[in-house]
Amino acid sequence: MTTIGIVRHGITEWNVLGIAQGNSNIPLNKTGREQAIALSERLAAEEEWDLIITSDLERAKETAEIIGAKIGLSVSRFDARLREMSGGEIEGTTEDDRIAKWGADWRSLDLGMETRETVAERGAAALQDIVKDYPGKRVLVVSHGGLIGLTLQSLLPEQFTKTLLDNTSITILKNAEDAWQCPLYNCTRHLDGKVFAQ
Repeated sequence: MTTIGIVRHGITEWNVLGIAQGNSNIPLNKTGREQAIALSERLAAEEEWDLIITSDLERAKETAEIIGAKIGLSVSRFDARLREMSGGEIEGTTEDDRIAKWGADWRSLDLGMETRETVAERGAAALQDIVKDYPGKRVLVVSHGGLIGLTLQSLLPEQFTKTLLDNTSITILKNAEDAWQCPLYNCTRHLDGKVFAQ
């Protein structure tokens, strides 16, 4: 059985401000780094991991490196398939910006956004390759909320009709004989009771 722990990156200033990030290379803010440290301490105390694979975008890479430093693993691979859904022209804008620029029905326009189906396909392909390349291993994957959610909906459609992932949440997937299970979803108990810098 291969176990994949999927982590959403720590929070960024654009997350706080409600700005669409997509493939924009935005770093973690101070709170995001503190969230990643809290998760790293939980992972170091609770379970062994064999390797880390991450999106190559800065906010995921930084989260992965903070975790790796605590659990004694360097990042094994950067995988562009784990990037967030590309936002096309909406990257760098808030909902108010989009309504002002394109109107309330901006979602119906062709603004160069990646389709949900394409995101789900590349996310699922990345995880299938991990199962194939690292059978029986325990692999941490650091990625992005949209990509993780759409991938879960693709792999386990009956369990996940909709998803919402918190920053530095961990979701556990297990794969045995090409069958997926998700025994833990969007867990953030490492953040319980923590007060982070504003």
